[in-house]
Amino acid sequence: MNDLQLLREMRSDVGSASPTTLARGRNKLMSKISSDSRPEATTTHAPATVLPIFRRRVLMASAAAALLVGGIVVAEVVRPSPGAIAEAAEVLNDAAAATIQTSDPVVGPGQYLKIDTTSVYAAGVLLGDDPKAARRTVEWLDKYSDHLYIPSDQTAEWIWNREARIPTTFFSEDAKAEATKYQQSQAGDPTRMGELLRAPGGNFYGEQRMLFAGLPLAEGVKTLPRDPQALLDTIRQLDNPDRSEAETLESIAAALQTGVVPADLRAALYKAAALIPGVTVVDREANLDGKAGTAIGIEDPDRGTRMDIIIDPATGLLIGQRKVTLTAGETFPAGTATGWTSVQTSVVNSAP
Repeated sequence: MNDLQLLREMRSDVGSASPTTLARGRNKLMSKISSDSRPEATTTHAPATVLPIFRRRVLMASAAAALLVGGIVVAEVVRPSPGAIAEAAEVLNDAAAATIQTSDPVVGPGQYLKIDTTSVYAAGVLLGDDPKAARRTVEWLDKYSDHLYIPSDQTAEWIWNREARIPTTFFSEDAKAEATKYQQSQAGDPTRMGELLRAPGGNFYGEQRMLFAGLPLAEGVKTLPRDPQALLDTIRQLDNPDRSEAETLESIAAALQTGVVPADLRAALYKAAALIPGVTVVDREANLDGKAGTAIGIEDPDRGTRMDIIIDPATGLLIGQRKVTLTAGETFPAGTATGWTSVQTSVVNSAP
């Protein structure tokens, strides 16, 4: 019996069939509908499951082929992930609570607090000597590491071992060639090729070390408010009230990665970040320089970028920060981390 016959049977019973007959007809109809719908559900849903896997394999194969043919190193491309403002606030407040429970490193006499930093920066050159002719920028990513030694008496001599900036990531052979030429041209520049610096109080290059704009590090550690809203207001006022919220988050990340901010101020900084409108969780499995954590970010529409800070949810410690492009540019594809910094602190018994 097909559907049409079944319906005709039911229609012929209208007005004269007994309740038993109507029930039997209803059961037949529902049984028919149920048996017909099961194969359709399987057929409809199967492509939705298989298609993304197929597409992902094609993309992976394409990326692998590009690497083999061009020999180009591909930068970290950050996968987008939806987040929620309330979720970000929860992560930041949890990080603040974990920070309070994590003891600050104790630096004894003769010891140093060592801060190891690894960073990636965008670099580039402008090609073309004729300003009236079309000129173009070629860019790549430099990698750089430095090691800062802070004595137990922070007014004493700090040591800063800055390594060379090395071009490491290219998106074209053209960029790789220009980066090589530029690196060779900078052979005599210690700020690019590495240097070992010493300065009382960490005032390298004759400049006082700042925590925020116009606020010296030592003074800021002592005087900044621990109330989150008051702290956020102070940071905005110090930096520039007209700066974007992404830049405010960037300033907070820079303060956290100094490595010398005590736990109570670190906790207040996390809570202040939780008060910034638009901050969301962008990735719960972010990986930065081999360390995994939760990425909290905010977009900066004017710059076309997103600013992220990455936190170890277990300890509340800052793993690092990164800046991600939101739209494809002349050199970097959308989603590229065009700048990032990871930080690790320890206590050591000697310095260079």
